[in-house]
Amino acid sequence: MNSVVIGSGFGGIAAALRLKAKGHDVTLIEKHPDLGGRARVFKRNGFIYDGGPTVITAPYLIDELFELFKKDPKDYIKLSPLKIWYQFIFEDKTKFNYSGNEIDMKKQIEGISKEDVKGYEKLVNFTKKIFDKGFTELADVPFNRPFVMMQQLPALLKLKSYKSVYSLVSSFIKNEKLRRMLSMHPLLVGGNPFTTTSIYGLILYLEKKWGIHYSMGGTGNIIKGFEKLMNEVGIKIIKGKEVTKIITNENKISGVQLDDNNIIESHNVICNADPPAVYEKMINGNVNKSFLFKWKKNRMEYSMGLFVYYFGTRKTYNNVEHHTIKFGSKYKEHLDDIFNKKKLNTDISYYLHRPSATDKSMAPKGKDCFYVLVPVPNNQSKINWEIEGEKMKNLVIDKMENDLMPNLRENIVEDFYLTPDYFEKDLNTKHGSGFSIQPKFSQSAYFRFHNKSEIYDGLYFVGAGTHPGAGVPGVLSSAKVLDKII
Repeated sequence: MNSVVIGSGFGGIAAALRLKAKGHDVTLIEKHPDLGGRARVFKRNGFIYDGGPTVITAPYLIDELFELFKKDPKDYIKLSPLKIWYQFIFEDKTKFNYSGNEIDMKKQIEGISKEDVKGYEKLVNFTKKIFDKGFTELADVPFNRPFVMMQQLPALLKLKSYKSVYSLVSSFIKNEKLRRMLSMHPLLVGGNPFTTTSIYGLILYLEKKWGIHYSMGGTGNIIKGFEKLMNEVGIKIIKGKEVTKIITNENKISGVQLDDNNIIESHNVICNADPPAVYEKMINGNVNKSFLFKWKKNRMEYSMGLFVYYFGTRKTYNNVEHHTIKFGSKYKEHLDDIFNKKKLNTDISYYLHRPSATDKSMAPKGKDCFYVLVPVPNNQSKINWEIEGEKMKNLVIDKMENDLMPNLRENIVEDFYLTPDYFEKDLNTKHGSGFSIQPKFSQSAYFRFHNKSEIYDGLYFVGAGTHPGAGVPGVLSSAKVLDKII
């Protein structure tokens, strides 16, 4: 069986390896000169910057792909567990070291709000129930038919999946600081904590189960390890060529056409590309014939955009942890501006990544390497990033100088930034969204774009826009769904 995989993010690579393990002849096509998709790597003047995902959870999902071919993952990648998972900084400058150490966690919670210690314990127990159902049981189950969803509805309702993550956390926790901290996980997969289904509360427990890891050499080294494995097992990799068209014969797939007009014949095409971009730009034909599918596609709501500022400094900031999350003062209003009003706001929250806290190889000797990620509206906002990009960069530097890193501006020796325009143009995501469609209940499981196309025979999807959703565990699990349907 000949199969073509479009796109080499984590989902595409995992799909290629799983199909190869089933005996398929696999060709993986990547438009960029390097693999990784959102997980690409940028190297500038001795600094190494991971383009995208930096938080590695559920490492067994990565290990499984090597084990399919009886290989030892340790020969390819080195994952290192972090002691402090995130350092949260609140608007009053107080800090909270969030980790897997439950004694320390409860002690810090007690220091903020004694009455919430019991509530925290109950919340963790409840998120374990959501995890057991939503992740262990359903993350790799195909949701291509309505009755599969119908079967699960009673259990999902019992787990309060109609509530938002913030609302679920608030039913256990009274203190606003703690509510924000314990409900922030949807932002890691493109959702607003105030509208994301509480199913995503499972991330809180998922982190506790396996910890948070860092890939030595950066997340890009996981991609490098996968590339080595793909070459060893005979997957054909084509880089620097873009699929411009998926060829159909009525409702059946027959191959793909590249930007050099070459055609590769295949009856199985697996897209790690964003589903709406595939349906709108790469296929001519039946997409608009199905009224239901057209309605579903048009009603989708997309995740926020991302402003990502990469920078290197001439000195090290040893007081900065590996992962830092800083909340703005107007949290709910700010998220409302991003997701609903689609407008920029100066009261930003941000996530700061300092890989050189764990791995000195990411920066030249005596220097430090960072990226800071700021949720912003996606390109439905019509924001002109040519103008706003520089303003946002300066705002972010001002905030970090004030919150965490004195005299930062004068110590920056190397920098660049990416805006939603990069996600739209280079990564082909609709509206430049950072994580494809939002993880709301009405856009989860059966209600997402299906892993097996609703319209075309032989067309499949993996990655952030399909089931189960964004984030490294989500996209790796989407390839496990594929395992069950091809």
